[in-house]
Amino acid sequence: MNLYRLLLERQAEGKPIRVGVIGAGKFGTMYLAQVPRTPGVHLAGIADLDPGKVRANLERIGWDPAALGAPTLDAAVAAQRTHIGDDWRRLVEHPAIDVVVEATGDPAAAVEHCLGAFREGKHVVNVTVEADAFCGPLLARRANEAGVVYSLAYGDQPAMICDLVDWARAAGFPVVAAGRGHKWLPQYSRSTPDTVWDHWGLTAEQARAGGLNPKMFNSFLDGSKPAIESTAVCNATGLTPAPWGLAFPPAAIDDLPYVMRPQAEGGHLHHKGQVEVVSSLEPDGRAVHGDIRMGVWVVFEGETEYIRRCFSEYGLRTDPSGRYGCLYKRWHLIGLEVGISVASVGLRREPTGCATGFRADVVATAKHDLAPGDLLDGEGGYTVYGRLFPAADSLAMGGLPLGLANGVKVLRPVAAGAPLTWSDVAVDEAGAAVRFRREMEAAFGAPQPVSSR
Repeated sequence: MNLYRLLLERQAEGKPIRVGVIGAGKFGTMYLAQVPRTPGVHLAGIADLDPGKVRANLERIGWDPAALGAPTLDAAVAAQRTHIGDDWRRLVEHPAIDVVVEATGDPAAAVEHCLGAFREGKHVVNVTVEADAFCGPLLARRANEAGVVYSLAYGDQPAMICDLVDWARAAGFPVVAAGRGHKWLPQYSRSTPDTVWDHWGLTAEQARAGGLNPKMFNSFLDGSKPAIESTAVCNATGLTPAPWGLAFPPAAIDDLPYVMRPQAEGGHLHHKGQVEVVSSLEPDGRAVHGDIRMGVWVVFEGETEYIRRCFSEYGLRTDPSGRYGCLYKRWHLIGLEVGISVASVGLRREPTGCATGFRADVVATAKHDLAPGDLLDGEGGYTVYGRLFPAADSLAMGGLPLGLANGVKVLRPVAAGAPLTWSDVAVDEAGAAVRFRREMEAAFGAPQPVSSR
C-alpha cells in the first residue's frame, strides 16, 4: 500500500529504479506507455530484434522522440534518456540496470534471458508466462541462488490471482478455489488461426485493421493460455488442479461462491484448494449474464458461525449455506499494470508471484490426428493445444511441455485429443531450453508441497 510513496522518495533522492526491457511487442509497449507517468523509474534501455519498430511504437504511444536518442546505455544513464538496441546481453550486463522486464513472449528465449540476468545480479519481472509454465520452479531457484528476485508480471492474470490468494490467506481465510474467466466451449480446443476470429467475435478485416495476431489470440481461445496461466498460479500459490485439469464451468460473478465449492456440497470442485477457470458461455453457447471473462477471482471460506454472520451483516454474496464468499477483479490491464511488479521487486525485493514448487504442468495435446513427419507449431497453432495436468501425472506419462512443442517433428501417430509425450517427437536434447526443463524434472520430480489452503 506504499509503493507510490516509495517511488516518490526514489525520485526525490535522484535514485530511480533503472529498468531494462527485452521485447517491446504489445505487452511491452503497454508497459512503456506508463513509464513516463511513473515517478522514481528510469527506463534505461530496450533490447528488441527490431529497434526501428520499437521507436515507431514509442512515438505512437506518445513518447518524446528526444527521450529516445541515447546512443549508448552509458549515455542513457547519464542523461536520464533511453537507449534502444538489439543486444539483450549488453542490456543485462550493464551495471546500472536494476530490474529486467522480459517481454518477448518466446519461452525458450525467455529462459535464456532470465538466466543471463540472474548471472549479472539483476532482478527479473517475467512477462513470458509460457516460460514460467514449463520451468518456473527452477528459474525461481536459480534466482534465489543468485540473490535476486524473480517475479511474475502484475497486470497479467496469474500475478493478479496470486495477489487475491495472498489477500485471502493473510486475512485468515482458507482459499477454496481461485482462477480467472474465459470464453470457452469444448470445440474451441480445436480452433486454429484460420477460425479464431469467427469464435472471437471479430471479422478478419477488423483483426487485420487492429494488427491482431491470430495465433496469439487463438492460444487464448483454444484453452492453451488458461492452462499456462493456471500452471503458474498452482506453482506459485500451492493450489492444485483437478485430476482432469480445467473443466471451465460456466459462472456469473455472483454465482462463483455457489459454483466454486466441493462437488459433495453441490459445486464443481474436485477438492478445496483448487485452481479453475470459469466460462462466460453456457454449454449451448448463450452468454452468461454478469460474466468475469476478463477478470480474476478467489473463493474463500468462513470457518465459524461468527465469521459467516459477518459475511451476512456486510452484504457479502455467498453460496446458500453462507460459508463461501468471493472477491474479484472484473478486468485486468495487462502491460499497463506491470509497473506494480517493477516497483515491488525494485523497492521491496518482493515478487508479485513466484513459483515455490512444481505442482502443475501444461502438456501439448493433439488438435487432430498427427502423423509421423508432422511439424508441431506450438501454442495457438494448427497442431496442438495446452492441457493442464497435475505435475506428478505429467511426469509419470512423460508429457511434452507445450512450451517446447514448437518446430519439432512427430515420430509416431498421435490421436486427436491425446497428450503428446517426449517419445512422440524428435527434440533436440542439446538445446538449452530442453536441457533446463530436463534439469527441472530431475530436481522437482519428487511430490511437491501443496497449500493447506
